[in-house]
Amino acid sequence: MMKAMPQPVSPDALLRLWVEAWRRAGEELERLRRIEIESVDTQEAVSQIFGTGGLSLPPAPSTSGLVEQQAWFARIPRPPKVR
Repeated sequence: MMKAMPQPVSPDALLRLWVEAWRRAGEELERLRRIEIESVDTQEAVSQIFGTGGLSLPPAPSTSGLVEQQAWFARIPRPPKVR
């Protein structure tokens, strides 16, 4: 029995197949992403990132730095005003 030769696939049909495959893959990847996000132990993740010694941040500055910035700007020489 002789098999029929496969018909060549047009570039448009191939592109449609490729897009459909990635659409389905995207749905599955999103489903897996959701499962992973929902199953994360937040406390464990924080411990893995920052260590188990607790989170120690430097104290916040007492000012925003705006006053110091304006003092620096005041030192910039300005051109004379033209009348």
